[in-house]
Amino acid sequence: MLQNKKHFVQYYKSPMNFSIEKFGKPFNIVCTARLSSYLESRLPPKNKYRPFTPDPQQMELAPDVSGNTINGLGEVEVTKPKIVYWAKEPDTIPHGKMQKWFYTVDPGLPDFSKQRQKRLEIQNISLPPVSKEPSIYTSDIWSKKLEKFVSDGVCEKIGVAEMDQAWVFDGYTVSQSRIIVTGVQHNFENIKLAPEPEAGAEVMRQYTRAASSAVEIASWLHSEGWEAKPLTGPMAITLTMIPAAIAAGFGELGKHGSIINPELGSSFRLSAVLTDAPLPLSEPVSHGVDDFCSACRVCEDACPPFAIIPEKKTVRGVEKWYVDFDKCLPFFNQHQGCGICIAVCPWSRPGVGLNLAEKLERKRKRMN
Repeated sequence: MLQNKKHFVQYYKSPMNFSIEKFGKPFNIVCTARLSSYLESRLPPKNKYRPFTPDPQQMELAPDVSGNTINGLGEVEVTKPKIVYWAKEPDTIPHGKMQKWFYTVDPGLPDFSKQRQKRLEIQNISLPPVSKEPSIYTSDIWSKKLEKFVSDGVCEKIGVAEMDQAWVFDGYTVSQSRIIVTGVQHNFENIKLAPEPEAGAEVMRQYTRAASSAVEIASWLHSEGWEAKPLTGPMAITLTMIPAAIAAGFGELGKHGSIINPELGSSFRLSAVLTDAPLPLSEPVSHGVDDFCSACRVCEDACPPFAIIPEKKTVRGVEKWYVDFDKCLPFFNQHQGCGICIAVCPWSRPGVGLNLAEKLERKRKRMN
């Protein structure tokens, strides 16, 4: 773990860290040409983004504290999450200067600034007034009304969870009892180009859609007589959405730190709405991701800065998959986002996720 700015910078200056690209550590082997050819065929393809050297100007902005420390890596007690990045006010967080530097990188595509402006306009939309008489429906009718947002193309997935204060950032409060989570899927033909600018532009487009879905659902709830507060990414506002989405039935956490869903893979963005409307709760789902990720290393091999950790870590008292923040951030910043790990994830390929889930379920039944 990188404890301070000196370690943060020295990590990326170390030639040993990138001396071999296949396994993430140096090795020597003497073998025949035939064996050598066979071994080469069994190794993952050469990563064209390795070795990666961060921009010195960016690294000068690195704080003394490790982002992993802020995230609670290694902490055995359960604590509230802290905002480590994407703060609405960057000057309030240690990595704020690096967050500001992110916006100085020119991706060379006008769609970036266009989508940012469009998302800002959506976030500033005034919601309609709350109707005086709150609607009361059966659980089935509430569910049908929520699913209509999916059938209408507002989002690709929607779920509801009971609000858990453990998801709320330290220093913030949430009074609502329910959280609605929506997911919008990337176009795979665009996201598979990650970390090229075209993939980043696709991420921006889906963040815009996600923001629009949250505002639209909050507006609908107001018309039904219920207060509602939309939350949109990527800026950290109030709470961390991934655990809420997992509780709302979106899937399970993958090794790459993103949710894996059989239908959407890892290739989607989240938004949320806080409310007290008596919506029926979604059930969390399990489809064998833990076992799959333990045996798979596709995202590990694809990650240019070796940020994806091969085994679970204890983070704020919970054992979970974790991505090394200090290794990930410099590459992410220099490429105006990354997305490689979700693009190469086998679950993200169109038509693959549901088949994988079925195979894993059959395997589970055989073992039981």
